[in-house]
Amino acid sequence: MTAPRIIVAESDPAVQQTLSWVLREHGYDVRGVVSCSAAVDAAPEFAPDLVLLDAQLLDEGGAELLTAFKNDPRWRDLPVLVTSTRAPEDVLEQALGCGATDVVRKPLRSGELLARIGANLRCRSALGVTRRQLQSVQEALAQAREEAQTGRALMAIMREVSADLSSEEIYHVLVRRVARAIGLFRCCVVLARPGEATAVVPAAFDDPSLRNVPMDLEKYPEVRVALEEGRPVLIPDLMVHPMFAELRTRWAREGTVVPTRSVIALPFFVDRQQAGVFLLRRGAGQRPLDEEDVAFADAVVKAAVASIQRAHLLESTRADNMRLAALAQTDPLTQVLNRRALMDRLMSELDRARRYGHSVAVLMLDLDGFKKVNDTRGHIVGDGVLKDTAELLRSAVRSADFVARFGGEEFVVVLPETSLDGAVVFAERLRERMAAAVFHGGTGVTLTLSVSIGVSLFPGAHITSVDDLLASADAALYRAKGDGRNCVRY
Repeated sequence: MTAPRIIVAESDPAVQQTLSWVLREHGYDVRGVVSCSAAVDAAPEFAPDLVLLDAQLLDEGGAELLTAFKNDPRWRDLPVLVTSTRAPEDVLEQALGCGATDVVRKPLRSGELLARIGANLRCRSALGVTRRQLQSVQEALAQAREEAQTGRALMAIMREVSADLSSEEIYHVLVRRVARAIGLFRCCVVLARPGEATAVVPAAFDDPSLRNVPMDLEKYPEVRVALEEGRPVLIPDLMVHPMFAELRTRWAREGTVVPTRSVIALPFFVDRQQAGVFLLRRGAGQRPLDEEDVAFADAVVKAAVASIQRAHLLESTRADNMRLAALAQTDPLTQVLNRRALMDRLMSELDRARRYGHSVAVLMLDLDGFKKVNDTRGHIVGDGVLKDTAELLRSAVRSADFVARFGGEEFVVVLPETSLDGAVVFAERLRERMAAAVFHGGTGVTLTLSVSIGVSLFPGAHITSVDDLLASADAALYRAKGDGRNCVRY
């Protein structure tokens, strides 16, 4: 693989040589020069992927040279990083005005410089891919639309939807840009599947604030046909088209005034599944939609599907990662935090308590006589008791508190920013709720259980860590068990 090529233009030969050496050591092919004109002259032969330019050279006539250089289509996407001893804001306007892409302050730190160079090279590569995609779209569209105007409109749309957007954002861009490009008074995305009675509209040109509004497909026969037959549906005038005969009768009976006259329903697919319909409408007094409009909208949607698929994939991946992270932190039986997640959360809470001078209270709870439940009623009943106990604890705590299963029939409740007195009062309430709770013990059988609770507080005597805090709560719990169970100790 060819090493990326960088032109280093520095007024100070020593600095230029040092930068060149550093970049070569990191795998770059470097051409060092001491003037802006030399950099411009070297570019056609060296074909750089990036230019590193001393801001002092801009003040020495380089600004005009750089502006002309960047206006050349060959170098339009070439990243130019300006290095300056002045604050970036002092040179930013001049540098960006000349076509530079970034400003880095001297003295240069190799880590930051290499990171900036890497980021700009990646952006250039991504931009190159996008430009090639847009060029391909433009060439395909040129056969169906008037060359110049349609090509520019499609490229403008695709530049926007090729950005790092969510699928919902892409839908909003599409309806807005297509509506403006071909003069629509209404344009929306309809998400549905064949055979469904209702759909969802995530984006509409005529109401940008609209989000996921339900649509009754009985009132939109063109959408149903597009979904069921998987083909574009063009209705030049819905006031005479047979597809709308039944609806026209209803409109007349109800006195409904319909401003729409011309419709295109364009189905689209995501991951080989029908995702929905792109619905374009013109009103009375506007030129009817025609086959050229179908071709234009179809080219836009087909080109945008790749971006929609990428957005769906990213959204799905993020959701999967969140689910996996939740599973890694959750006790599978009770759905509260597991022991590992408890330790991580407690460590964060203690750090926050130290930083802001707060206290953190911990309650360690143990179900009294739980072993007897398992032995006499079976583990399925015992598991049900544990799940119900976790739900009781979750419903009792504040949003800032959290509950974890510590092991077996032991649970931990963490109460940030709570005093010892407050924690003891809360523990007593929990004890009373547990004593009053009725658990299902099998067919026609109910159970009641008590709970022993140990309370500890950070900061406290000999309590400086998570282990100290839990050990203190465990010792208090042990005392509660020794004092006859069904009580709170601290």
